[in-house]
Amino acid sequence: MRKKSNIYDADDVERSKRLTFTPEERAARAEHKAEVLGKKLEQAQKKIPKKKKLRLQKELDPQKSKLKHTLRFEEVEKKRGKEALPKKASRRMAQSASAAVHSKLHQVEEENVGTKAAHRTELAAEGAATAATHAARKHHLNAPYKRVEKLEVKVNKANAEAAFRATVRDNPELQQNTVKSFFQKRRIKRQYAKEFRKAQKNAGQGVAATKKAKEVISSAGQAVVNAVKNHKGGLMVFGILALLVIMVFSSLSSCSVMMEGAIGSILGTSYTSEDPDIIQTEANYTALESELQRKLANIESTYSGYDEYRYDVDSVGHNPNELISYLTAKFDAFTPEQVQAELEAVFEKQYSLTTREVAEIRYRTETRTGTTTSTDPETGETTTEEYTYEVEVPYEYTILYVTLRNKGFGTVAVEGLTEEQKERYAATLSMKGNKPYLFGNDIYANESAGEDYDIPGEALADPEFAALITEAEKYLGYPYVWGGSSPSTSFDCSGFVCYVFTNSGVHNLPRTTAQGIFNQCAHISPSEAKPGDIIFFTGTYNSSGPVSHVGIYVGDNMMIHCGSPIQYARTDSSYWSQHFYAFGRLN
Repeated sequence: MRKKSNIYDADDVERSKRLTFTPEERAARAEHKAEVLGKKLEQAQKKIPKKKKLRLQKELDPQKSKLKHTLRFEEVEKKRGKEALPKKASRRMAQSASAAVHSKLHQVEEENVGTKAAHRTELAAEGAATAATHAARKHHLNAPYKRVEKLEVKVNKANAEAAFRATVRDNPELQQNTVKSFFQKRRIKRQYAKEFRKAQKNAGQGVAATKKAKEVISSAGQAVVNAVKNHKGGLMVFGILALLVIMVFSSLSSCSVMMEGAIGSILGTSYTSEDPDIIQTEANYTALESELQRKLANIESTYSGYDEYRYDVDSVGHNPNELISYLTAKFDAFTPEQVQAELEAVFEKQYSLTTREVAEIRYRTETRTGTTTSTDPETGETTTEEYTYEVEVPYEYTILYVTLRNKGFGTVAVEGLTEEQKERYAATLSMKGNKPYLFGNDIYANESAGEDYDIPGEALADPEFAALITEAEKYLGYPYVWGGSSPSTSFDCSGFVCYVFTNSGVHNLPRTTAQGIFNQCAHISPSEAKPGDIIFFTGTYNSSGPVSHVGIYVGDNMMIHCGSPIQYARTDSSYWSQHFYAFGRLN
């Protein structure tokens, strides 16, 4: 749900967070988490399939002073995706037998139309079953390796977090500045990842590489801490951060980094305005969007008297980090009053609301009454009778077409920047101005790692769902981009769903909004929902309709969706549960 547009003191927020756990408790929790994940990694590595491999070993016989050659079996890991030879041979034999049967049927099927039709149906069914079986077998073979890979990522993050929390615990001066702590954590994580990759080459995979990287980053971090203590009274925040960068990278390279360059790099990616000014500016732009929403909702009362209203509208909303990065690149530090005119100018470029009246001549059927008079020739008596008849009557039918276009804030913003400003805009946006806490409740402004999830083999038995999820998983980790609808531009939520359904061959779904997808679905109850259905949410963002977000349901209360970035998420979490709207199945 969008953040309320009130001003708050970020220092008060940070202070309230620190009251929850002490630095000692945070460090202990981080260390415990790293240890637990390390044990899980060791257990997962033991479950990787092994095989016996014959090795020739050379040993020196001290009595005869000669080399002795012996053969011994050594246990090694199986290569990922490799099927055991006996199983592979058995499967090939079954396929050969099936092919022989079909060959015989093919020789006689031309003689009988019924046999030919049945044979074609059988081939289609076997093809689908084979594809589903292959997908399930591949998933089963790769599952142990995927689990190890995912746990290695989690262990790396947990160790970096533990190193950072230990540094904060042992150095109270680092607990006093949010920006300083953020940069310290970010540098430790990056350095840990770099050392882990280097250690993998020298010490192999898994626990040994993790331990080596942890030792290297700990020593580098201690050097930074000592530097901070020695310059306690004379360094500004950004000077200390620059020193951190220098110390970490100097320990790995002979290249030196100048203090001025480090300070400039940090300043060049930071929001330089005060937090309350940033929050108020974001609220002012949201107010412009809310007014646009109000106009859209009141179209039928503002333009009354039409027989029909037809809407073709984009979603209303923006990424707040795009807004503040743009203003920072153009104005550096700013106040809400200084940039209000700029907000209004960019808003006019981003949104276009137009109406168009069309009058059509249509016909309606009307029933009318007539009379006939007749005279009896014998009596001369006159009789009058009534009758009814239908006529087609022309009339004017008026339609008001309402169109709203959202070009996307990021697209419009870069048009008004110089090349130098564009570079700063991109750098600041990538770092979220080094203030990721500002828009913490906005699912499109802050990246989330997402849930760790493997699709069950039984779900992949459905060929359509297998094709759908294969296409969707290609884009895991892609960033959220408002208005994006292809891999070249990345995606927003509706663009991702439309692209996956269309390019998987499951359903031709032209690009539309989340509301537009909902309008094309048959609505089903949660108890009937199955993998491959579509799940809709409301109230997650400013929206021109009740539906504001959309994802692909994969079963077990899980979905894959384009949040920030594309990821798996639990649909029964506290956030998504309160915004759930409906399940749908494309007609």
